[in-house]
Amino acid sequence: MGILEASRTVEIDAPKSECYAIISDLPATPEWQESMISIDVLETDSEGRASLVEIKSDGKVKEISSRIAFEYQPEDGMTWDQKKGDLKSLIGSWKLEDLGDGRTRATYALKGDTGRMLGLLIKGPVQDKLKEWLTKDAAEGLKARAES
Repeated sequence: MGILEASRTVEIDAPKSECYAIISDLPATPEWQESMISIDVLETDSEGRASLVEIKSDGKVKEISSRIAFEYQPEDGMTWDQKKGDLKSLIGSWKLEDLGDGRTRATYALKGDTGRMLGLLIKGPVQDKLKEWLTKDAAEGLKARAES
């Protein structure tokens, strides 16, 4: 088994509400998060937000599929938990903090267990590059989208 745990924090020249609007629009995520190949909304919550999705991601050594449930904390971020997928487990979060003057600190965090089979492919330097790829892609993608 290989545990993947990583996070990345960026400061963004955009208000927290705008950053939240971007991260909570899950169907648009592949437009700004390069590692995400596709996302299909399977269920929505009472407010019409995607609550269960099927995501295909570029795992560098293999395309990874995950069925993920999302919980929203309006304006403060969101959390997610894999219900089914190629990884043994996966949880993650976005945390948004208002820095004042229309600036936001955004932290993207992931923790997953690759399981035995993927763990054999994703280890050592490959694991480090994958963690860098996934967290940098999400955090820097949000920054670029919000500041454009």
